[in-house]
Amino acid sequence: MRRPLRRATLAAAVASAMAFSTVHAAAAELPVAADQPYPGTLALHVDLSDASKHLYHVRETIPVSAGHAVLYYPKWIPGVHAPSGPLANVAGFVVTANGKRIPWRRDLKEMYAFHVDVPDGVDKLDLAFEYLAPATPNYVPLSFNEVAFYPAGHYTSRITIEPSVTLPAGWKYASALETASQSGNEVRFKPVSFENLVDSPLMTGKYFNRIDLAPGQDTAVHLDITGDTPAGVKPTDEQIAKQRALVVQANKLFGAHHYGHYDFLLVVSDHTGHFGLEHHQSSDDRLYANFFTDPDVNVAAGTLLPHEYIHSWNGKFRRPADLWTPTFTEPMQDDLLWVYEGLTDYWAGVLTARSGIWTTAQWRDSLAGIAADMSARTGRSWRSLQDTADGIPLSAGRARGWTNLRRSSDYYPEGQLLWLDVDTKIRDLSGGKHTLDEFARAFYGMDNGSYTPKTYTFEDVISTLNGIQPYDWATFLRQRLDYTGDTLPEHGIEGGGWKLVYDDKPTPFAKTAEKVRKTVNLAYSLGIQVSDKGEVTDSQWDGVAAKAGLVPGATIVAVNGKDYSAQVLKDAVAAAKSTSTPIEFLIKDIEEYATVKVDYHGGLKYPHLVRGDGKDLIGAIATPRK
Repeated sequence: MRRPLRRATLAAAVASAMAFSTVHAAAAELPVAADQPYPGTLALHVDLSDASKHLYHVRETIPVSAGHAVLYYPKWIPGVHAPSGPLANVAGFVVTANGKRIPWRRDLKEMYAFHVDVPDGVDKLDLAFEYLAPATPNYVPLSFNEVAFYPAGHYTSRITIEPSVTLPAGWKYASALETASQSGNEVRFKPVSFENLVDSPLMTGKYFNRIDLAPGQDTAVHLDITGDTPAGVKPTDEQIAKQRALVVQANKLFGAHHYGHYDFLLVVSDHTGHFGLEHHQSSDDRLYANFFTDPDVNVAAGTLLPHEYIHSWNGKFRRPADLWTPTFTEPMQDDLLWVYEGLTDYWAGVLTARSGIWTTAQWRDSLAGIAADMSARTGRSWRSLQDTADGIPLSAGRARGWTNLRRSSDYYPEGQLLWLDVDTKIRDLSGGKHTLDEFARAFYGMDNGSYTPKTYTFEDVISTLNGIQPYDWATFLRQRLDYTGDTLPEHGIEGGGWKLVYDDKPTPFAKTAEKVRKTVNLAYSLGIQVSDKGEVTDSQWDGVAAKAGLVPGATIVAVNGKDYSAQVLKDAVAAAKSTSTPIEFLIKDIEEYATVKVDYHGGLKYPHLVRGDGKDLIGAIATPRK
């Protein structure tokens, strides 16, 4: 039985209800961002001392005036290409003013917006919350978009914020942010715009190594490494020399740089996802714990650092107009990702070869694998390359299985083939007088040192290409971007003097990929990819294996009566080439077992490039700039 409320308690309850009602009533009103300075400076403090407990303690102060205020949590994060701000990891969110708690309410349509009615006499709101962060005992990669709110109504580039952090005891750190002061574990950074705060992650770790990649140069570039072990953060002198060559070759290619200084923030660990995220003056790079200690892994993952570095030019400085937004709330449109990511992926392969991280032969092996994957994309029958860019917010990070039918983010690998096609076409049309390098200098080589975004459109890309080599580039690109059918529409490999063939010997790249990913890739032969546990992770749509029942989600228990292993599977495929007997599989799908027979006798098949007709333009493209 509930006790009746006393009069004072009842009055407080009514006042609270009225406050919440007021907040709710204003919930439909979200201010339009204005290109004008926000009055006052926000302050943000992130305490990482409990990161080992998977907690960041956050305190933020936002100057306000009396009336209705809307606070946003960053939703659309540049480089992620989807509304992925991790708001679900924010807990214990409390707003106070002058020591008193202030009610808030989430907007019912834009759920990254929080409405607050600011009482008279209040000039700032104090926010306190916990960020529930996956963490490890030895390092923390901190993205500030995870731990900061911003006031609505202004461009984020016009909101100033002063960040600070508390580091775990004894740890070192790196960031594109400029340090104002440090006292013990407390670090204060110089004020920046909220836009630049989100663009400037921080990395801190117990085991830490900082390497100068631009010795003697006017503009500093550093490789900052943390990870699981002291040995894991120590590259060899040869590895360092190649990363230094990357900086030299990138600046020769583009003819200008667009950072005041640059930091590769690299985590080498098996306790994090493995990916990269670009920022203007830094990159958030996550690679395997043995990246520096295993030469095969170092080569196989060699394009990640170049890829994210190139984004400082392509994606951060020159940015598709539809991907620039005044705040992190407006939706970003991804239609030009085949330039933003595809061209970056192409330049990453080129510069990885030019800097010596790869040999030219290794770049060709990489291109062979990409061409084979894209040639096997059954999803091209219904989905164009353009649509893989347009639709990525719906599928980024969500799709599992039937990758060849879904297509997902093919604007990366097929985009690389698209730009190889452009490069070789320019060289062919001009008789070798012009190259895509000239496009790089014309498109990115201005405003040296500036990191103010300069947007572009499809028409700008076409105009610049025509300035290098006149041609109907709009038709050339649209024929490839909009194509649906059963063949690969890009022909840069053939135009570069090579052709794709298959034999039963995997390239070193293919071997390392299987080792690192713990998988068996038989996509070009049997038509399946299988994990080390026997789970079918992908299957070629309408292929013989899929028709027999080897589909994503099924688990292979035995092959020809032998317990499943990668070698048993490969041996069975190889042996079937000289027999007419189907390969027999015992599979498990959820709780049911079945025996399926696959009538395949083509043997093992792995992609390679061999010399074709014409000049070796791929070799010419890989040659370092003098």
